[in-house]
Order: sequence, then structure tokens, then C-alpha cells
Amino acid sequence: MTDITPTHPAAAAPDMVAQLIRRCLAGDQRAYAALYEQYAAAVYRLCYSLLLQKQDAEDVAQDTFVYAFKNLARFDAAKSAFKTWLFTIAVSRCRNMYRRKHRWFTLDWQQLLHLAAPHSETPEAVLAQQHASAAIHTALGELSPRLREALVLRYGHGLTYREIAGIMDCPPKTAESRVRLAQEHLRTRLQAVGHGLLEELLQVQG
Repeated sequence: MTDITPTHPAAAAPDMVAQLIRRCLAGDQRAYAALYEQYAAAVYRLCYSLLLQKQDAEDVAQDTFVYAFKNLARFDAAKSAFKTWLFTIAVSRCRNMYRRKHRWFTLDWQQLLHLAAPHSETPEAVLAQQHASAAIHTALGELSPRLREALVLRYGHGLTYREIAGIMDCPPKTAESRVRLAQEHLRTRLQAVGHGLLEELLQVQG
């Protein structure tokens, strides 16, 4: 199987973010709106990737920004990027949601996977795609919450292991190990349905 490299969504320049934060702290409401627009989609996508409940993801994403804007003066650019800080808040609130509902949400990963339509509409081709989707769903459903989080942060958002470690409150080596364990599990489980599936799975959210 070929090596997999995470996709890296376009990010705002640090200088621009720093300027927006200074304007926010000076009371500029337009700067708050600009900062929200810059990161809202990524934060929502992270929350939905972990919760897979639209309303819950919207609520957690909104709560993330409310907390972040109230505590903006506490953000330290010397310790992390602003997006990493936001993701740390979002993941923490997602975990609170898990605990409040006393369970890890049943993941319908088929909502996140946009598998290519079969080249043929024959019953055999349709059945093969159904088997592939079922294999993906089962494999991801077997991952622990921490392995899922690490996988989403690495391949869904292109974060480094150091950034993931900061968000998940663990050493970088632990973050790397979690991603590797998740990959190994998925590779083993998905070998039977094609070598290209894992690459498609891990890059679908990039």
C-alpha cells in the first residue's frame, strides 16, 4: 500500500490572525466576525467528524467560539497556533458531549465517505460498493474515541503530531502512536476491499 500523507487545508497567515486578534481585543466587532468566518467551517467540520450529529456539532462549534472569544486575551501565540487553540477547545467540548450522553456516538461514517460511484450499474458492482461501505463502517466503528480523534485531526485537518498532542493533551509520540495504530487497524480491516479505500477514507475530509 502506498504511503499516505495528510492533506493541509489553506490556513490564514499568522500575521493576519494576530492583527485580527489585536483588533478584537480593542473591541472591533468586525474583527470578531472576520475571525469567526476564517475558522468556523473547520471547527464545525471537526465537531461533526467526532460527533456525527448535526445539531450537536453546531451547538459545540458555537460554544467553542463563545468560549474562545470570551477568553481571547488568554490565547498565547508563543504556545500554539490560533487554530490549534480553537481545536483544543472544540475537542474538549466534544468530549463533554460524549460524557453527557454516556456513550460514544454510533458513527455512520458513510455520511463522511463519498465513495466513487461504481463504473457499472450491474448488480455485482452495486453489491461490491455496498460491501466496501460496510467494511469501512465496521472498521472505523471499532476504533476507540481517542484513535478516531487522532485520525481526524491528522488526516481530516492536516495537523502535525505536535499540534495533535497539544490538542489531545498527550506527548507527540503518543499522538503519533495513536494515528499509527488507527492506520494499522484500518489497513488490516480494509485490505480485502481494495488498496485504494484507505487513502480515499483518510483524505476525504481534507
